[in-house]
Amino acid sequence: MPLRVVQLGSPRAADEGTRIGTVRRPPRGVPKAAFASGNWYDVWFPVLAPSADTMKQGREAETPQQWSAFVRKFKAELNTPEAQQSLDLLAVLSRDANLSVGCYCEHEGRCHRSVLRELLAARGAVFADDDRA
Repeated sequence: MPLRVVQLGSPRAADEGTRIGTVRRPPRGVPKAAFASGNWYDVWFPVLAPSADTMKQGREAETPQQWSAFVRKFKAELNTPEAQQSLDLLAVLSRDANLSVGCYCEHEGRCHRSVLRELLAARGAVFADDDRA
C-alpha cells in the first residue's frame, strides 16, 4: 500500500489510490468536476506547494546552485506546523493506503515533488517501486 509521486494529468496506475494535488493553483481551463476524471487530482492540497515566488525561482533555476537555493527556500516554507503535520500524515498513510502526491511539472528532478519525496522518505513513507516520473 505505497505512496507514489506523480505528474498530475498523467495516466493513473491501477492501484494508485487517492491522488493529491500539491500545487498552488488548480489546472487551467479544466472544470472542477473534471479534476479527478481527467487524472489531475482527487484532493487539492496546496499546503505542500511552493509559494508563487519560490515556484518562480525553481522554474528559473538553471544551475545546480540556483536549484539548491530553491530547495532551501522551499524547505524553509515547509517548516511550519501545518506543513510538518501534513508530511507526517502522508508518511503514515502511505503505510496503510494507496495514495499519490503530485505536481504538473514534467520532470520530478526539477520539481518540488522531488523535495516532497525526500521529506516523506525521511519520515518513513513507503513508496511504490516504479513511481519515478
